Amino acid sequence: MDNKALYKMHADFCKFMGNPKRIELLFTLNDGEMSVEEMATKMNIRMANLSQHLAIMRERGVVTVRREGTKIFYRVSNPKTLKACLMMRDVMFEQMREKLSILRETAGYGKRREKTTV
Repeated sequence: MDNKALYKMHADFCKFMGNPKRIELLFTLNDGEMSVEEMATKMNIRMANLSQHLAIMRERGVVTVRREGTKIFYRVSNPKTLKACLMMRDVMFEQMREKLSILRETAGYGKRREKTTV
């Protein structure tokens, strides 16, 4: 397999993270296997929308399905997916801290300090 094909597969896998609800869903499932009804209630999302998100995540291999009678249960297929998401969140927080630090350093730039006489 050449690198271009690998990059395409990687990008396709990561597409599920392009939606905040799917990231929330990943973190919700971190607590363990849940039924669709439990997820919908916990996330305050309509079943139709939840089903669409789950279908995308199932296609990418992010979640696996188990049926029990009429109930459908989902779980994260590989805990490394959540770890990768957490690592990206750490990078995001580091970038935010750096930007905040720069803002704090430059906040006084251009302002004259006035001497106070007593």
